[in-house]
Amino acid sequence: MTILVTGATGPLGRLTIDALISRGVPADQVAALVRDPAKADDLVARGVDVRVGSYDDPQTLDAAFADVDRVVFISGSEVGQRIVQHQNVVDAATRAGVGLVAYTSIVRADTSALGLAAEHQATEEMLAASGVPHVLLRNSWYLENYTAQIPTQLEHGAVLGSAGDGRLNAATRADFAEAAAVVVAEDGHEGQVYELGGDTAFSLADYAAELSAQSGRPVVYQDFPVEEFAAVLVGAGLPEGYALALATSDEAIRDGALLVETGDLSRLIGRPTTPLSDAIHAAL
Repeated sequence: MTILVTGATGPLGRLTIDALISRGVPADQVAALVRDPAKADDLVARGVDVRVGSYDDPQTLDAAFADVDRVVFISGSEVGQRIVQHQNVVDAATRAGVGLVAYTSIVRADTSALGLAAEHQATEEMLAASGVPHVLLRNSWYLENYTAQIPTQLEHGAVLGSAGDGRLNAATRADFAEAAAVVVAEDGHEGQVYELGGDTAFSLADYAAELSAQSGRPVVYQDFPVEEFAAVLVGAGLPEGYALALATSDEAIRDGALLVETGDLSRLIGRPTTPLSDAIHAAL
């Protein structure tokens, strides 16, 4: 059985390949879809079958999907372009007769108020219309979305946002990657919809307090109205559209858009999810 991981040189893709091999899938039965083979030398060295292709180029996708049994379809990162790109991936999987596609979506994509959910909802609809057997991995936020900013947070003594006292169930990329590996390495997941998040919800104030406790430096959460937070992000150098998308995502967090209390993630991976405290400790 050949398992193809798309977006394989991205952080989630690499971790998914790690998880597959750790679960006993032989490296030569793992294929990696990459845009730039120069970034995949380490995968080649491990014996992974590296295939070059782009979500923008259906012809390359047809070659990459040849003789593939199952696919971990990691959503593209180019917001605003993903509907066309994802349709190309779904079409390639259909033409190749792939036996199962596991798509990394977002929490409650079909009903979410998150602006980022629209393209995920459209992709879920594409998969349903295609007839390709699939499973939906509706991921919450990555803990790394916050821990990657720790140097700046410590420098300014603040975590900024518009989430109010809203709580979310973020988890590490490694946790989500392990779930993706499980559903394609095992049987019995076709047709399932998994709402995935960390075991324990937290607010951004909780996050700031934990960072302060572990670092020994004062860090507080500062809440802003959405428009003001977007302006702060623009001032920090982010494009206006992206800044507004992040700020409105925080607003949705305030209203519970990323609160996930299903327990699906820990059940899939067979262990508790990585605690916030551990993720902060590792980042520090």
